[in-house]
Amino acid sequence: MTARGPAMRDVARLAGVSHQTVSRVLNGHPNVREQTRLRVQAAISQLGYRPNRAARALVTGRSQVLGVVALNTTLYGPASLLSAFELAAAEAGFAVSVGSVRNLDRDSITAVVERHLAHRVAGIVVIAPVESAGEALDCLPTDIPLVTVDGDPRRPEPLVTIDQVEGGRLATQHLLDAGHRTVWHVSGPGDWFDSAGRIAGWRETLRAAGAEAPPVLQADWSAASGYRCGQMLARTPGVTAIFTANDDLALGVLHALHEHGRRVPEEVSVVGFDDVPDAAYFIPPLTTVRPDFDTVAKASLSLLLTQIESGVDRTLRQTVSPTLMTRSSVGPPPG
Repeated sequence: MTARGPAMRDVARLAGVSHQTVSRVLNGHPNVREQTRLRVQAAISQLGYRPNRAARALVTGRSQVLGVVALNTTLYGPASLLSAFELAAAEAGFAVSVGSVRNLDRDSITAVVERHLAHRVAGIVVIAPVESAGEALDCLPTDIPLVTVDGDPRRPEPLVTIDQVEGGRLATQHLLDAGHRTVWHVSGPGDWFDSAGRIAGWRETLRAAGAEAPPVLQADWSAASGYRCGQMLARTPGVTAIFTANDDLALGVLHALHEHGRRVPEEVSVVGFDDVPDAAYFIPPLTTVRPDFDTVAKASLSLLLTQIESGVDRTLRQTVSPTLMTRSSVGPPPG
């Protein structure tokens, strides 16, 4: 090692690999064997090596900054995706510049993308969960490394998304398997792809089971909106199972059911979506669908780095399956 500290060649020597392999690990490249990646990371940790981003930018001719366009929101899903992407990028040696917008419309997205390009970012991620983002994506340059996250599965851009249809299916099938004849659904806003996918999974599962699909109760993503829908459901005869499009909606529904003396899960079962950190502490602890935001973030970064290193490829896409977290809010129907 030099007096200035460990260099990449020192990491390569200690790990028993080439300096090109060390570079691939630092850049989060997917084509590195896991055993090799762990060996390089151990050498980096042992030596205390810190990559020189400015030098790497000069050598590679590209920035070590990635641009993100995201909705300015505290909603758990989009906020968790952004946080997970920032962590994944940092582990790969990239900084992240986030451009937050009040609305995912053409003017807002285009303005942020132009700002990112002016700062010569290496690539761009657009977290685009609503329909209005489509028009903006049509207007973006086609020669920039770009990945959309949680976007429209019908569009041609590289995409990484949670399998929302599978999430809706998991929740609905779990309630049917508990013995309920049908399942009511409190959805999110109509222009969100998350909402549409979860509705599709719910409806397809009921159809496959030969169960009648009740009318969808459309809400926003808030507990207050869930509470209003829950008030109506609590007064509706025959409601024994409810699937809500997120956990905040479930919290509102649970509160309304409690006010009307409808016990959960003895009289009504409830399943949410997102597995927010507080879901296990609801009364009762909430059964919910957990999206894997960390895997989405890492897959998004991998697709972006592939384009940065090998050229733009609009065919890249990946769908990440959610899992069902079973707790105490689901039981058999009364009687």
